[in-house]
Formats: sequence, C-alpha cells, structure tokens
Amino acid sequence: MDKLAIWARVEAKPGKEQEVADFLKSAQAVAAQGTTSWCAVKIGPTNIGIFDTFADEAGLDAHLSGEIAKALFEKAQELL
Repeated sequence: MDKLAIWARVEAKPGKEQEVADFLKSAQAVAAQGTTSWCAVKIGPTNIGIFDTFADEAGLDAHLSGEIAKALFEKAQELL
C-alpha cells in the first residue's frame, strides 16, 4: 500500500501548453520506475495536475532528486 503522495499543479506559459504536455508524456516511462503510480491530468487550458504515489520515503526522495525533477526545473522558466 502506498504511504506517500504528491499532488503538484503547474501552469503552462501561454503558447507552451503542448510542450508541457509533450514533456510530461516523455517523462512517463521514467516516472514509472520510481513511483507506485503517476498521473498527469489536464485541469484547464493551461493547468495540469501531476499526482504521484510512493511506497516509502526512499521512493519519494529518489523521485524528487531524479531525472524528471531535474529536467522540469531546468525547463521551468521556459515552460511554466
């Protein structure tokens, strides 16, 4: 059973909605390696929710310091 979860809501900059969606689609396979479940949900035209669950703190920590988080922070200024 999952013990931890993250709910993050991000807003794409105008005109960057498809790039954000593409980024999240490309991250899905990597996210599946460290999460129990991972889901990105389009809430509105520019709003996206990301929900991840983890079995333990080690999985959460690995995810937060992993490839997806690094790539997202690198692109945040441009996309979000």
